[in-house]
Amino acid sequence: MNSHYRDRRKIDPTRGDTLGDNTPNDADRIEIGPTQLAYREWEAAGLELPDLQAMRRYRWERLTAHVVARGYGGLLMFDPLNIRYATDSTNMQLWNTHNPFRAVLLCADGYMVIWDYKNSPFLSTFNPLVREQRSGADLFYFDRGDKVDVAADTFSNEVRVLIEEHGGGNMRLAVDKIMLHGLRALEAQGFTIMEGEEVTEKSRAVKGPDEIKAMRCASHACETSVAAMEHFARTQVPLGNVSEDDIWAVLHAENIRRGGEWIETRLLTSGPRTNPWFQECGGRIVNNNEIVSFDTDLVGSYGICVDISRSWWIGDRPPPPAMIDTMKHAHEHIMTNMQMLRPGVNIQDLSRNTHVLRPEFQKQKYGCLMHGVGLCDEWPLVAYPDQMVEGAFDYELEPGMTLCVEVLASPEGGDFSIKLEDQVLITEDGFENLTKYPFDPRLMGEV
Repeated sequence: MNSHYRDRRKIDPTRGDTLGDNTPNDADRIEIGPTQLAYREWEAAGLELPDLQAMRRYRWERLTAHVVARGYGGLLMFDPLNIRYATDSTNMQLWNTHNPFRAVLLCADGYMVIWDYKNSPFLSTFNPLVREQRSGADLFYFDRGDKVDVAADTFSNEVRVLIEEHGGGNMRLAVDKIMLHGLRALEAQGFTIMEGEEVTEKSRAVKGPDEIKAMRCASHACETSVAAMEHFARTQVPLGNVSEDDIWAVLHAENIRRGGEWIETRLLTSGPRTNPWFQECGGRIVNNNEIVSFDTDLVGSYGICVDISRSWWIGDRPPPPAMIDTMKHAHEHIMTNMQMLRPGVNIQDLSRNTHVLRPEFQKQKYGCLMHGVGLCDEWPLVAYPDQMVEGAFDYELEPGMTLCVEVLASPEGGDFSIKLEDQVLITEDGFENLTKYPFDPRLMGEV
């Protein structure tokens, strides 16, 4: 019996032409997205999917409004995550971070053009908000050799013409990250280069309704993946011959299984390698009756970052009393600081009013109390009082912001570190903790 291609190509033919997130019900589509596994798990959890078409329009409108409010002719973006925010399209994201071949120009009238890899202009055609696909923004030496300046001149001239047509000829151009020859070429065209990162970070800071739905889904997928990693660690470590990398690999695999994208760091260590923090996971065999601490830094479903941290005691003996005491102190730190979160609070006052870690944890405390999160770690950063630069973050929290509240309780000269972190949404009247993953009851002294 013959089957119709229109039925075979769909992810789930019973769902019709679009999926629950308002994307094409087509397994052969260009745009990336969650997997069938993720959709099933979210449905079972009762989660509401984002409308991706509405989310893309929200981001485009927000960026455009920020450009207009500052009196700029346009915003030129090279950062892969800013391009993802503006267009929701991807192309070799990690490679692009060190070989910047993509660029997006958003003009003051909302006209948006992408320069992509020369053989892949089709990667953003699914989004009608991207009005043109071009190539030629690759201004790095590996690709252009000793003629980078020629390519930069051509590219900058295209930008100038577009601003004349769609930016009212306003030569105040915001740029986020650009190669040296590109900057010089734009200035030679007569542009005054403005701070593009300020525009994009402020735009991205406040999430729209569908971005929040996407983050809830991504959080669920991340925590499900973390649970698989914990199960592996608890069942396999006591058997011997399991390395830190073996444990960490589970999180990578489970993230990809749900349509996640990558993990930004390698922050999982065990036993004495947890102190000092920021050692990266490696081939050390994890022993029974040891601590494992990690920070997900995970770019997951829908490209949303889920940045949570936990410490686990793995073994059949109880953890040392000093470790339990440190865990309770660390937990008190983030939970107390979380209570300060609500709209209208000055970001610097979060620093001034923080819960204070005990003296033995001060030298090795974490680099911040809190930080924004969206497509990655984002603006703002909330510093500890002794690291705060007056005036650097003199702004107020707004509904729709999402922050990670974290702590590193790492005794100087010790042989362990406790790392905890939850992801929190600022609501109209307070906050909501989006992180549901439990804290290790044995380290909390509960069992």
